[in-house]
Amino acid sequence: MSSPPPPTADLASLAARHGLTVSGARPSLPAYLRQLWSRRHFITAFATAKLTAQYSQAKLGQVWQLMTPLLNAAVYYLIFGKILNTSKDVPDFVPFLVTGVFIWTFTANSIMSGTRAISGNIGLVRALHFPRASLPVALALQQLQQLLFSLGALVVILTVLGEFPRWSWLLAVPALVLQCAFNTGLSMVLARLGARTPDIAQLMPFVLRTWMYASGVMFSIPHILKDRDLPEFVVLALKCNPAAVYIDLVRFAFIDSYTADRLPPHVWALALGWAVVLAVGGFVYFWKAEEQYGRG
Repeated sequence: MSSPPPPTADLASLAARHGLTVSGARPSLPAYLRQLWSRRHFITAFATAKLTAQYSQAKLGQVWQLMTPLLNAAVYYLIFGKILNTSKDVPDFVPFLVTGVFIWTFTANSIMSGTRAISGNIGLVRALHFPRASLPVALALQQLQQLLFSLGALVVILTVLGEFPRWSWLLAVPALVLQCAFNTGLSMVLARLGARTPDIAQLMPFVLRTWMYASGVMFSIPHILKDRDLPEFVVLALKCNPAAVYIDLVRFAFIDSYTADRLPPHVWALALGWAVVLAVGGFVYFWKAEEQYGRG
């Protein structure tokens, strides 16, 4: 007599016959994209709610969205502009600095929020079934909403400082779109890493501080490179630094004295390349661990 098939085989064939799948199994990439699109209203609502709640305990509330980068800019101006006197090599140093701080803050905050996207919302991840990419995407959207709020103030500040609106300001739009794609992709990479190793969130402030100093937020990278004999790979890394690329493009759009000769070669190709590589690669990297989030 042949032995009966194991019960697990019977259950597997029964499930297959009725179209049942493993709970929490990773869907195909096209299916995952469709699921993510179907949750677009949730993503928007979640981002808006997080933005509203961010400073709900502070008396000044949402004013801190503007005050935080402005206070940072004031500190950097005192230290780098006055004490270290880096302003002597940069025309229109205050617009240069304020623009750099605002654009850098967009990237830094996107990365920090992405690092905690899964680990900081673990209750939601374990309680509900939805594409987990909704969380880093929503948090990146939150930072974009905050940037749009800050850009209004930045325009006013630049106008007061003598940088009046002109057609070249429209170049900031594609630059910020590419930066947003880059930020979102990098946030997804760090969301997966942070879900597995929450301690990454404690390490990121040190990484971001080092990255900021290498991104020309407070000083001119071309001037630094001109005065120093650095190895070729260091020069290339500084010129191709994605944060510096997006900051340079927005400065080029907004500041009249920030001319094309201060941009790295093929700057738009660099900006597009970083955005595509991180947006696509980061999304696929995050999707590949979809069934692991919230377990363990």
